[in-house]
Parts: sequence; C-alpha cells; structure tokens
Amino acid sequence: MSGADIGLVGLAVMGQNLVLNMADHGFRVAVYNRTEVATNEFAAGVGAANVAAGSIVPTSELGELVAAVERPRRIMLMVRAGSVVDAVIGQVAPLLDRGDVIIDGGNSLYTDTARRQESLEAQGLLYVGTGVSGGEEGARHGPSIMPGGSPGARELVEPIFEAIAARADDGAPCTAWLGPGGSGHFVKMVHNGIEYGDMQVLAEAYAVLSALGCDNQAMAEVFDRWRAGVLHSYLVDITAEILAATDGDGNAVIDQILDAAGQKGSGRWTVTTALELGQPLTLIGEAVMARQLSSLVDNRARAAGLLDGPDGRITDGQLSIDDIELAVYGSKIISYAQGFMLLAEASAEFGWDLDLGVVASIWRAGCIIRARFLDDITEAYRRSSDLANLVLDEFFADALATAHPAMRRVVAVAVSAGVPVPAYSSALAFYDGFRSGRLPANLIQAQRDYFGAHTYERIDRPRGEFFHTDWTGSGGPTTSTSYDA
Repeated sequence: MSGADIGLVGLAVMGQNLVLNMADHGFRVAVYNRTEVATNEFAAGVGAANVAAGSIVPTSELGELVAAVERPRRIMLMVRAGSVVDAVIGQVAPLLDRGDVIIDGGNSLYTDTARRQESLEAQGLLYVGTGVSGGEEGARHGPSIMPGGSPGARELVEPIFEAIAARADDGAPCTAWLGPGGSGHFVKMVHNGIEYGDMQVLAEAYAVLSALGCDNQAMAEVFDRWRAGVLHSYLVDITAEILAATDGDGNAVIDQILDAAGQKGSGRWTVTTALELGQPLTLIGEAVMARQLSSLVDNRARAAGLLDGPDGRITDGQLSIDDIELAVYGSKIISYAQGFMLLAEASAEFGWDLDLGVVASIWRAGCIIRARFLDDITEAYRRSSDLANLVLDEFFADALATAHPAMRRVVAVAVSAGVPVPAYSSALAFYDGFRSGRLPANLIQAQRDYFGAHTYERIDRPRGEFFHTDWTGSGGPTTSTSYDA
C-alpha cells in the first residue's frame, strides 16, 4: 500500500498531535511506533476518525511504514534525542531510496544533527533537523517549526511545515528554512535557553512580590494585568493561571509544589555552547544555575537554620509593582539580546547565514516563548538586518533607558532583603558592562602577563599588536606564544 504524504515514527504525545495536525491540513500520514500497542491505541482512539477516512495509515513494521509513503519519501522521527535517534536512523535508512529525507523533530543537539546529515548524505539520503516548539497543544493546533539541514530537502518539507505551523497575527506561518547542518536544532536550542531565562525572570518576580507580602491571588492579579502590556506572553498567561489555581480542598496548588526545578539539558547545552563560542550568555547561565541550586533541597533546609542573613521580607513602599514590571521587561531585553548574540556568532562560525529577523518572526506564535515582545525584535532586525546587538536598536535602547532605574531599585532592595535575584542582577551587570567605555579587564591582562607572559594590547597601538612587560626584571622577552608552532 502506498499513497501517504509522510511517515511518522514515534507516537508519544507530540508525535500523535503532529499527526492529527497534518491530517487536519489534508495530508495522509503513515504512522509507526516501536510498541505496536501504542499504534493500535492511537488508531482506535483519538486517531480513529482519520484512520477510517484514510488520512492516517497505521503500520506495524518500519518496512510497512516506508512502503506506505510516496517517493521521494518523507520520514519524520519523533523519538527521544540521543542514541535512540541514531538507532532508529540505523533501522530506517537501509529501507530508503536515494533522495528520500529523514526528519528529526526531537530536541537533538545540533552537532549530532550535523553529523547525521553528513553521514546520510554520503548514502544518498537527505536529512533535516527540525526544532518543534509549543508542547502538545502547539503540536496539535500549530507549533513553531525550525528546520535546517540538507538543502535539497527544503522543497520536500516546507509545504507540510508551512501548513501545520502556527500563524502570527499578520498571518505569516511560524516556520522558515534556517540553513544547513545543525542550524535548525541550534535555533531551537537557543529558543529553549531563552525559555529558561524567561521562566527565571518571572520566578524572581514571584519571589519579590512574595517578599512584599502579596498573596497568591494578588500576584495572579498582577500577572493578569501584565498580560495587557509589554510583557504579554504565553508564559505570563500561564503564570497568572497557575497562581490563581486551587485544589479540591481550596488550597493554592503553587504552595504544594516542591521548590526543586527540573531540566532536560537544552539550557545547559545553550550555556556550554555560549562558552565555546565566547559569548556572554550571563542571564541564561544564571537561570540554569538557579535550577541546579534549587535541586539542593536537603542542603538548603540545613543552611536555612544555620546561615545568617536578612529575613527575606521587603517593607511596603520600598518597591512598586511598576518597578517589578520594568525589571522583568529590562531583564528580558538583555536575555534576548544575549541569545541573539549567540545566534549571530554561530551563524558566522558555521556559515549558516541566519536571518535573525526571520528567527524572531517564527517565535511570535506557537512556541513556548511566544510574546508580543517578539514583534518588536522582528521589527528591529527588519530595520537593520546587520544590527550588531539588539540593545543598540533605538527602540530597545529607549526601553532600557526607562527600565534600568527600576532594575537598580529592585536589585538593591531584593539583595538588601536577602531575596536572591540572579537573573535581574546579571542582566543589570551585563547592561552596565556593555555600556562601559572601559572595563577593569586591563588589570586582568596585566595579571595574566605578569604570571604567564600572556601579553596584552595597548590603547595607543592598533588592535592585534601584542606586548609584554618584564614585571619582575628577571623574566626577559620570552612570552607564552614564543613556542607556538
């Protein structure tokens, strides 16, 4: 049997909802899951009507799946990242013909995607690494989709992705071909890193509001008001709903949740990659570290009874709700500026030619970080496609001019009260460091030259000329680069 437009492997929640989304948009989808019971349950449950109509084709073996798809075949994998992807590719690839395409829709590390593309292209196959964001609701009704990989696969995947993607307010589909190699999964990785930052920034607002004495209902009302302003976003929406939620006994659900945040790794990947590419992704780094600190539940409980410090309460009148809103907004600007710095550096390093305005535009709907704020970022890069940094755009420079005094008040008051605000603190430090004409790094360079003869540049000479001082009078002219081959 043949005639399916695409085959999909992996019928967990995301896979099932993408299949239903594709079927809704007129595509015929062959499906397979390693455990046949999952295929049967899907076919008899939420997929039953589409199975009966012939738009979903259940299969019990990979060979049957491949045979059910029209050539050139499009086979999409929605399986766990890592070795599982390699294992499924190893099973599927021998069944395919030259020109067929394998699509990895999971959260794979971008270097794995580049490796897989190179290997499969050597076999005559095409490969696409595709970030998909939006959770199960997005997968069902329209996610943000971030594909990149074999250039020849673009025309094969775009019609499906454009049909099933979310639509921004201007009607544009929230998907775009991003480039070769691991570019699609890299963009998704940075999206997830920014998501870590957004969540930490909102968690700190919750902490500061709590320290001010606001109860959950009052905080829910604050977040609900923020929905109407510059902070309008999916994450603000759900935070308002979370803070207002009660259980069957009338207790606030949020108060019953252990304060130990989990993570699946994409935030750590983002920070590690930023270190490798030399980009100061400080806010996202603090967000990752804050989750790791939160996991030390037992040690924190011991420290709470042992270590001295302020009582974590902020006196009424020290801060306004507007101050906190501006601290959130200013910190978000810095976080996104850092994320786009990383995207720009990776694009240059790997030759991807990423269009940062396009990246911002496909995050405007469907994905977890979707927000009104992304319209402004899209416009900033449309005004200047070679914008060196988001904070250098006039709109965002003006926004930060308004926000930074409030950021300073919030950080100062929170620190004095013993309320940790690492995201706000790092955002403010980056802002002040970035706007500084001179930083104390000259002392660091002198220290490095003193103990390791690592040399330094001079302010009165062209960049790229390096000098060494014999600080002790006994070191001589030899430097750390003298023996470089």
